[in-house]
Amino acid sequence: MQIIQNYIGGHFVPPIGGQYLENYNPATGEVYGKIPDSGPEDVEAAVQAATAAFPAWAAMPPEQRHDILRAISDGISANLDRLAEAESLDSGKTVATARTVDIPRAAQNFRFFATALLHFASESHHMPGSLSYTLRQPLGVVGGISPWNLPLYLFTWKVAPALAAGNCVIGKPSEVTPYTAYLLGEICNAAGLPPGVFNIVHGLGPRAGEAIVRHPLIKAVSFTGSTRAGAEIARIAAPMFKKLSLELGGKNPNLIFADCDYDLMLETTVRSSFNNQGQICLCGSRIYVERPVYEKFKHDFVERVRAMRVGDPADPASRLGAMVSKMHFDKVLSYIDLARQEGGSVLCGGEALQLPGRLAGGWYIAPTVIEGLTLDCRTNQEEIFGPVVTIQPFDTDDEALALANGVPYGLSSTVWTTHLNRAHRFAAELQAGIVWINCWLLRDLRTPFGGVKQSGVGREGGWEAMRFFTETKSVTVAG
Repeated sequence: MQIIQNYIGGHFVPPIGGQYLENYNPATGEVYGKIPDSGPEDVEAAVQAATAAFPAWAAMPPEQRHDILRAISDGISANLDRLAEAESLDSGKTVATARTVDIPRAAQNFRFFATALLHFASESHHMPGSLSYTLRQPLGVVGGISPWNLPLYLFTWKVAPALAAGNCVIGKPSEVTPYTAYLLGEICNAAGLPPGVFNIVHGLGPRAGEAIVRHPLIKAVSFTGSTRAGAEIARIAAPMFKKLSLELGGKNPNLIFADCDYDLMLETTVRSSFNNQGQICLCGSRIYVERPVYEKFKHDFVERVRAMRVGDPADPASRLGAMVSKMHFDKVLSYIDLARQEGGSVLCGGEALQLPGRLAGGWYIAPTVIEGLTLDCRTNQEEIFGPVVTIQPFDTDDEALALANGVPYGLSSTVWTTHLNRAHRFAAELQAGIVWINCWLLRDLRTPFGGVKQSGVGREGGWEAMRFFTETKSVTVAG
């Protein structure tokens, strides 16, 4: 039984209230550990530790902060296999995905922002008789609340820039996938991170998460998760005038034109539809195909999806693993039933899978392709966040654009075309924070990341993240 503890002031400590939550292995459906059911008292202890550590951390020479953050990055890389296995155990994703995507990206996040802090610059402006310049100073104690789908990847995406900017951090990973965040505390200690600079409080959103959002000494909150939870965080934090970064849901369109590089498009679309069991906010869950190639695409795509192996996350041959929780498993299946009720035809998948042996109790769903649904149905309007995509033909560029923009979300879009003018037009007119043209999930960490409409507020990544975690002060000197 793996007992996870909070990480406060550089030490692993039990929850003050003594209460724990059960932690499940999605591959088997069995409890394999316990995590703290933390509350406001645990957050208060973390804030006290962070407040005490802040002056020295903020005043530390940038080169020294760089060395510590780089050592954390190296520590993540050195523990690649251990972290990948822990991530798979917690989330149900394949070990191969965690080893090649999640854990390397977590190391890269710390490495990138360790270097960024050495180059973070401010502006100066000269006028006759005066000089104005800008200071960007750390906020103090900040909060980071991360989701379950890319646990260490997205946790470090918040923690690394906050630390690089000179803040102390209270982090809350998802209660569904806490294991790698717990191991990150060990890595931080080994890297020489001063006690209290980074603290991890485990627990439920309505208790531990809300306590972070409500605490008056926490100056900013960066959150990734559902649009519903983001709205609640904004409701609490806005009257307190906290800085907020909200990366929320997505219902991303994948637009395929007849002039695309067909083989590259097909291979990538299978991946962009079902990577991590479709549990990535950037997955393309609505696929729109120009009519001349629609029937060919439907045949080839369904054939490839049917061939995808759902199996033991530890098996290198498995393309898909288990859904992250029983609750989410039930939610995804309910949307497949809804799609049938709304008139959709299930071309493949559409069912739960029971695997043999020790995996019999796990939460597995066959990758599912659905045809014949209108844009305004719930299946096409609401975020499912699972291995479920819908496909539909279109005839004109204007129709494709209307379909893509016709949902309340606007996180990412993918466009497959070799027509340059069309590519530029769609890049400009798609209502999305991210547009990929002839690629998917190609991420340059220097670029801003975030969405529009109900997909969020603010941007992460590059200088955007460093600016979010600092306060801007304008100074003018005459003489």
